[in-house]
Amino acid sequence: MPPEPNSARASLADAPPSEKVSPEEVPTKEPRISTVTDISTKRPRSSKPPERTSQRVPKERGVEIRAARQHALLCVDNISVSFDGFKALTNLTLILDSGELRCIIGPNGAGKTTLMDVVTGKTKPDTGHVFFLEDMEDLTNLNEHQIARRGIGRKFQRPTVFPKHTVRENLELALAANKGVFKSLFHRFSKEQSERIDHVLGTIGLMDRALVLAGGLAHGQKQWLEIGMLLAQNPRVLLVDEPIAGMTHQEIEKTAELLRSLKGEHTVVVIEHDMDFVRSIAEKTVTVLHEGQVLAEGSMDEVQSDPKVVEVYLGE
Repeated sequence: MPPEPNSARASLADAPPSEKVSPEEVPTKEPRISTVTDISTKRPRSSKPPERTSQRVPKERGVEIRAARQHALLCVDNISVSFDGFKALTNLTLILDSGELRCIIGPNGAGKTTLMDVVTGKTKPDTGHVFFLEDMEDLTNLNEHQIARRGIGRKFQRPTVFPKHTVRENLELALAANKGVFKSLFHRFSKEQSERIDHVLGTIGLMDRALVLAGGLAHGQKQWLEIGMLLAQNPRVLLVDEPIAGMTHQEIEKTAELLRSLKGEHTVVVIEHDMDFVRSIAEKTVTVLHEGQVLAEGSMDEVQSDPKVVEVYLGE
């Protein structure tokens, strides 16, 4: 079944088309990101990656990572991606800890979008692995929907919601996504599932808008709803791409509060260009990418004072 490239809800992609249930944004074959100029993730037909047969990463690699990072959850290990000779990522390794909030920054073309495409299965790497430390399964052998079911959710910059359905119905569709749209609409939710939806509504601050059509929400509220649709599926890792684009100052503050509230229960990765916003949410580690590699990692103060970072990004 063909994937829906730009939906934050990969598990909803297999829903049959319906005149009533149509996403607000029509998916296209390219990432719907207007301000990031990472090279396209569409691989030319003439450039095929080598066949990948390994299903498990050697346990020794997991032991090595655990020795250095006791709370490591997900590892992007020595990933390389090239497009018709252009190296988008080169031997990139990124380790995420359980429950952390990680910010990833870098100039346009640094490889941020390609990195997220690899983690979610949209792009297959030439070399390297992506795996959870608990089972060492190589996620690069799975498709987007399989990876989503393993617990990785992605939210793109532009919100994609079902505008002709209420906020609560959007969350219900996300929660029962594997049943298909029609069955989801008439699915009888258990008490536990209904409480889960109530919890998500409270988390994203839309409890008082639960019965409002999603199409009537403000821009920031649509962003929060889409985050909520991911949270309804309880992902272990949540990837968020430029969450504050087009928001008002008040919406930005609420978004920062929301993302901070998710850490601990979820591992949250935020890609953002607004340095003031990054500083407001960054915790222990900020990762700086440049030319497909990790240029620097550390606290926000550390990376901002790094001469290499200042030269290629922050000093623009």
